[in-house]
Amino acid sequence: MILSGCRSTAPLYTVGQLDVQRYSGTWYEIARITHRFEKGLEKVSATYTLRNDGKITVLNQGTKDADPEVVKTAKGVAWVPDPSKPAQLKVSFFWPFTGNYWIIDLDAGYQHALVGDPSRKYLWILSRTKTMDDITYKRLTDIAAKAGFDISKLDRIQQ
Repeated sequence: MILSGCRSTAPLYTVGQLDVQRYSGTWYEIARITHRFEKGLEKVSATYTLRNDGKITVLNQGTKDADPEVVKTAKGVAWVPDPSKPAQLKVSFFWPFTGNYWIIDLDAGYQHALVGDPSRKYLWILSRTKTMDDITYKRLTDIAAKAGFDISKLDRIQQ
């Protein structure tokens, strides 16, 4: 791209396969493009639990950086609207409003994930552990940059 501030209008590719059972469990937020609903939150985790109806219960938790004793939670539901695109999920915390939860990169061991939105406004780097080595972090930020995300807006999250 000639202008570094341009947002990509190219399609956003996601991983081809997703085992929702393996993806279930707790993920820790390593970095994100922060938006108002996460502003001031640290020690953020997301726990995904597969339901009997095939949908996924989502429980996000984080502490306020101004008052670490305050834990903010949000509970929602996620689902795969098109089984031919299993990594392009929809998520809702306040029905009828939904958002995209697209898994752009996922390692074979289901230990690290890069999640975003085709608008390129939302981006998360997730890990099964509270820390991530610099090589993995750089690999994921390189993928995000090539996909058209403005990685200069990424905030590293204290765990």
